[in-house]
Amino acid sequence: MAKDPVRVLVTGAAGQIGYALVPMIARGVMLGADQPVILHMLDIPPAAEALNGVKMELVDAAFPLLKGVVATTDAVEACTGVNVAVMVGGFPRKEGMERKDVMSKNVSIYKSQASALEKHAAPNCKVLVVANPANTNALILKEFAPSIPEKNITCLTRLDHNRALGQISERLSVQVSDVKNVIIWGNHSSSQYPDVNHATVTTPAGDKPVRELVADDAWLNGEFISTVQQRGAAIIKARKLSSALSAASSACDHIRDWVLGTPEGTFVSMGVYSDGSYNVPAGLIYSFPVTCKNGEWSIVQDLPIDEFSRKKLDLTAEELSEEKALAYSCLT
Repeated sequence: MAKDPVRVLVTGAAGQIGYALVPMIARGVMLGADQPVILHMLDIPPAAEALNGVKMELVDAAFPLLKGVVATTDAVEACTGVNVAVMVGGFPRKEGMERKDVMSKNVSIYKSQASALEKHAAPNCKVLVVANPANTNALILKEFAPSIPEKNITCLTRLDHNRALGQISERLSVQVSDVKNVIIWGNHSSSQYPDVNHATVTTPAGDKPVRELVADDAWLNGEFISTVQQRGAAIIKARKLSSALSAASSACDHIRDWVLGTPEGTFVSMGVYSDGSYNVPAGLIYSFPVTCKNGEWSIVQDLPIDEFSRKKLDLTAEELSEEKALAYSCLT
């Protein structure tokens, strides 16, 4: 039996990340090679012509799984009936801009898009916020879409997770697919904590701890962390544009694992609503290690946290609490 199409919304669809993301979705990278999709693409009125160009290209690519395209500048039309929403649209952070500068602009964007999703999305719609500041944008969206279950609102830290896997893979000259269980804790910002204390590499002699194989704590506790934290800025400096391709790819990874499940024994990083696990203040959207099964994520519990890690977890939680306060002040 052919599956019913899933409706996937991409906001900011005419932008760099959107342009990289929509063909991946249409090709089955996000939801599987046998899952038909209908793409809903939203952008702002000044981008309407570019958005129509993207729609023309989707038609021209003749993707077998693509069963329809809605390209619109109307949030209600874009959100109607969607099962998965990937929120890429936001006020972009430009070189030299502080996150604080973009907060107030994004608060108003996410407030209006939240109410459109709240009223018009399919029940049990899964939401992934990509636009920065991603954790706090997701929190604002949650605030203004109270009927969407809090467990259905997430933000993207899979990009950072994948960056960490990539750094370890390069350092050890191993296949990236053999590295697993790195963790990104906290905020999708330069305060995030990329943690390898529970990560392993599959070797011919079985799974070995990353720390043991790298055998260089100074690198793992220093340069490795700062490289992952600053990778986005390094790409902007090199490309003069943000990391669109890797962001799009990791958004697909995030949704695919959430919907189809994580492999046994593997956990991934997702920005999710904190329930107080690991002494992270409840009510923040914070990146945790999670496993996914039957379309639900669960925080991996009882991992030992050393003193070095504890400080890093608290530091990024502090930044998120400040961002939350700043966002709420923009609302009043």
